[in-house]
Amino acid sequence: PLAAFLICHVTVKDDAWMADYIQNVHSIVEKHGGKYLSRSANITTVEGEGSGASIIALLEFPSMTALNAFVADPEYKPYADARIAGTASSFESIDDTDAAGTIPYLTPGG
Repeated sequence: PLAAFLICHVTVKDDAWMADYIQNVHSIVEKHGGKYLSRSANITTVEGEGSGASIIALLEFPSMTALNAFVADPEYKPYADARIAGTASSFESIDDTDAAGTIPYLTPGG
């Protein structure tokens, strides 16, 4: 299976959710074979308009199935609901394919 990545752009509006989220979500990510590659507030826009995010996180999962299982996990739901209530955020998933099909170490894909 192809690796899958979750890209999280989070703009904090109310930080009341953060302590519980930070303390508990990492273990739920790991339960699904995932790991954080970065969870940073050191954001520099290199080109174009920035997202305005306070934090950007990049997570890797062994497959899209594992990523989707994490997002749908009932154990994660209360933390997700709290984050959604206290932020403007968007989560996007991508796999490790190459849409152009010219990078030899990536699987060609769309």
